[in-house]
Amino acid sequence: MSESPVDPQGPQFGIQRIYVKDVSFEVPRAPEVFTKPWQPKMKMDINSRAKKVEENTYEVVLTLSIEARDEEDQVGFIVELSQAGIFFVEGVEGPQLQHTLSAYCPSLLFPYARSFVDTLVTRGSFPALMLAHVNFDALYTEALKQQAERQGSAPAADAPTH
Repeated sequence: MSESPVDPQGPQFGIQRIYVKDVSFEVPRAPEVFTKPWQPKMKMDINSRAKKVEENTYEVVLTLSIEARDEEDQVGFIVELSQAGIFFVEGVEGPQLQHTLSAYCPSLLFPYARSFVDTLVTRGSFPALMLAHVNFDALYTEALKQQAERQGSAPAADAPTH
């Protein structure tokens, strides 16, 4: 009886490096923004992407775009941050690999991004901004659901798209 080749160690995962890939902090209305009471409305967009760097090694980039507006709907500050990491992933393929790169790795990067954003904002002379926890598993599941819906109701090849 022959045995199929199985990796005796099983799946392997490791963080090789975590770093800031790109950052921007803008206060377009300084110093006027500091002369009024500050009760901002916050808007945050979050995105991630992954690319293969070499065999079993991937770069994952978590991008946060945060905009704070005052009561008059004028921009107080804008933060754009790309927090990145290089991850070693071996013995994981298909949907499990996609989940690892799209949900698990961003969840590891988020605390670093959260801390960096807070530092930028406080150094910009604004009150501390501690971003709420993000459920990357839920975001990933929702993205898969939306993708399936788009594929299930995909327009015909010659139909216009919006």
